[in-house]
Amino acid sequence: MVMKAISALVLASVCLSLVGASVPSSIAVEVSQELHVKLGNGSNYIPDGPADSKAHADSFIFITGVIGILFAFFLYFTVARISLTAHDEDSERGSLTQSTKASDEELIVIYETIREGAKDFLFSEYKICFIFVAIFSVLICLLVSHTTDATGASVWDFKTGIHTTIAFIVGASTSIIAGFIGMMVAVFANARTTVSAKKEGAAGWMASFNTAFRAGGVMGFSLVALSMMILYAMCLVYREQYSVFNAKGERSIDYIALFECIAGYGLGGSAIAMFGRVGGGIFTKAADVGADLSGKVIGIGDGKKLDEDSPYNPGVIADNVGDNVGDVAGMGSDLFGSFGEAACAAMLIGSACIAICEAGWSALVFPLFISSCGILVCLICSFLATHLFPVRKEEDIEMALKVQLLSTSLGLTLVLYPLCLFALPEAMLVTGVPQVVTPLVCYACIVAGLWGGCVIGFITEYYTSHSYQPVRDVARSTETGAATNIIYGLALGYQSTIVPVVILAAIIFLALTFAGMYGVALAALGMLATLCTCLAIDVYGPISDNAGGIAEMCELPSSVRDKTDALDAAGNTTAAIGKGFAIGSAALVSLALFGAYITRVSVAMPASESLAEKGVNLLTPMVFASVLFGAMVPYWFSALTMRSVGEAANEMVKEIGRQWSNIEGLKQSATMTLAERHEHTSQGGVLVKPDYAKCISISTEASLREMVAPGLLVIATPIVVGFLFGVQAVAGLLTGAIVSSVQLAISMSNTGGAWDNAKKYCEKGELNGLFAFNDGKSQPDFAEKASKSTGNKCLTQYGATQEGTPIGTFLSDLQRSDPARHARILSGDEPVVASDGRKCVYAGKKSSAHAAAVVGDTVGDPLKDTSGPALNIVMKLMAIISVVFANFFMSINHGNGLLELGDL
Repeated sequence: MVMKAISALVLASVCLSLVGASVPSSIAVEVSQELHVKLGNGSNYIPDGPADSKAHADSFIFITGVIGILFAFFLYFTVARISLTAHDEDSERGSLTQSTKASDEELIVIYETIREGAKDFLFSEYKICFIFVAIFSVLICLLVSHTTDATGASVWDFKTGIHTTIAFIVGASTSIIAGFIGMMVAVFANARTTVSAKKEGAAGWMASFNTAFRAGGVMGFSLVALSMMILYAMCLVYREQYSVFNAKGERSIDYIALFECIAGYGLGGSAIAMFGRVGGGIFTKAADVGADLSGKVIGIGDGKKLDEDSPYNPGVIADNVGDNVGDVAGMGSDLFGSFGEAACAAMLIGSACIAICEAGWSALVFPLFISSCGILVCLICSFLATHLFPVRKEEDIEMALKVQLLSTSLGLTLVLYPLCLFALPEAMLVTGVPQVVTPLVCYACIVAGLWGGCVIGFITEYYTSHSYQPVRDVARSTETGAATNIIYGLALGYQSTIVPVVILAAIIFLALTFAGMYGVALAALGMLATLCTCLAIDVYGPISDNAGGIAEMCELPSSVRDKTDALDAAGNTTAAIGKGFAIGSAALVSLALFGAYITRVSVAMPASESLAEKGVNLLTPMVFASVLFGAMVPYWFSALTMRSVGEAANEMVKEIGRQWSNIEGLKQSATMTLAERHEHTSQGGVLVKPDYAKCISISTEASLREMVAPGLLVIATPIVVGFLFGVQAVAGLLTGAIVSSVQLAISMSNTGGAWDNAKKYCEKGELNGLFAFNDGKSQPDFAEKASKSTGNKCLTQYGATQEGTPIGTFLSDLQRSDPARHARILSGDEPVVASDGRKCVYAGKKSSAHAAAVVGDTVGDPLKDTSGPALNIVMKLMAIISVVFANFFMSINHGNGLLELGDL
């Protein structure tokens, strides 16, 4: 599959080369002369294009948007038909496994607790966001209104300031709505996925997968359709505001001013995404790290440790709440921001091209057409997973999700070229590109981004899935402890940056060469064209994770947990692919915004002296110094977020320890096996549950307190640098921040993902049989035997019967009959004899190797789920702030800053 994606990327590159070389120079001369004539009068107003162009755009965007919303409602009501009591079966029928009435009641209680915890956190977070929006709106209105006139003199233009502020508020509100919808759908569907997994056989696999996938689709389709229609509606409103009519009633429009104001929409979305990603990331990882360290590493005394999602770990509910506020609400706001910023950047850059303006409204809003097509293609392809090729067994899950990504990419590859021919003019002259840009060139840029994202996603999977050698090497390093596990994981993360960065560099080089910054913006939109499917798969993961946690907390039959574990494992794999998409698209979006920034500041400069024509000189002292400073900002940001997670997790561990010590009966309930708990309750005993609310409160307070400083750092830095040092310094700042953030985000995300899946590889028992027990006696044939037989199966214990006892059952029985020997085996002080006679160190759950793997996983948690993903927003937010405040920067000593250190 990766090779197919690489082939498509290479084909797009060849197309770019061919079409770039094949355009006659005479056309370029004609377009250049036309451009000179149109701009010669000093006016930014361009006559409106063909009358039917706007009608076509209105119909296409609103119809596809409504289809997306209606399909989201269809998916929601399909999921809602599943009853939590499991007495009413949905259309995907199947007999249910037996569960007690008490477990069904407990499921509903846990479901409500998770939902209320997530809702309370979001409401608390959004209160802070509303305060920020109110304060920052005033700042935007004042600073953006301070601009320059045609002569370069500073003037106040409150029309631009007010319109940009309104766009910012609308973008922020849409981002809040997007995050809230996603989170509420996720917590609505988690318990229903658990209930669906109660069905036996193929019906259970199909129902549970479809429930989680459809719930993810609710967010995917509603977010893309809603954000696209709101953005387009704002474009229509501002189109009227920036129109003038001559005596004949003919309309002319200032497209540059229109789309400069629209950029506020992207800023609003990205600003809220910053708080959502950072706040949600701190919440979820404080709970996750605290719960893991308390239960799996520190334990509850006497060497006893708790399984993942044990209902007697006080932090377990906070951990499940965090999956929703971080991985769902945060991810939704993040990718909404990417879409809004990429669309705004493409339309702003396109508005500087006379040919696009004269071709009509459809050509200007062509970036939104890409998302419209994406809705239709993703909608059709979604039925592949739920109806045409449904999941009937564990092996089908991962394939179904990957087929979604590949089928939507292939479908868009087929339909986007006719769309380019329909909407774009035959020839365009883009700033910085000597040859004419054609629709075929634009199509090739989009396809390069589309398939480049696929390749980056699958490369990310290779480095983070335990199906492949890199993660298995990390897992095997736990034989010698946590230190070597950390070293191997860091090395893997650094190595994993190589191929994605090369791919991004190739896309950027080709797009810039043949279509300028407009091509880069289209490549970013191409990477985001499958956003409906990507979001559906991203949300599917946390829903499945929550479903597994609920199943274990309710102590449902192992067959239920087997299904939810398999769903979660596939979700982890595709989540890695999604993170690759997110990082790659963020890099392209940031570069496109950088191009929009250069375009915007160049408007106020003489044509021959503009940055768009001359470029930014890296050897200028101010620019070079700013590049270094910008490259440092992501590290400063990461330090703040990592420390915040550590402090919050420290509080969590102390609170969990306090509860185990002070809540009478809690430790005793936690140390019982499942059979012992059933026996205890059957005799009238009461099991003591922890105070979940206190742990949720700790994570909430810590995340809201700690998210402010990183957010202010990213928001304030470009404004302060532009105000003091000028537009050239901001260009250097953005360059350094983008380059640094891309490398750091990839390495952090992949390192954390590798440690996480190395732990899961260990928990599956796949390391058993690999580590030789050292008792001073040589085992010369150990390596040869280990190459043929590993995993839990090779440690099956054979006694008087020939059937054998699985190692898990053997250890459970041993814990009751001989606790001292059980402890020696887990610590590695006593060997386990394999079925072929080898003496092995036990390396499964609760072993020393597992403890080392858990340490790596907990170190990696803030890397992959807090700092790493938030770096996507760091580079985008700094870039969009620079775009919005570009005119303000130019109004300070003609762009040289208050200290006048520039050379403009």
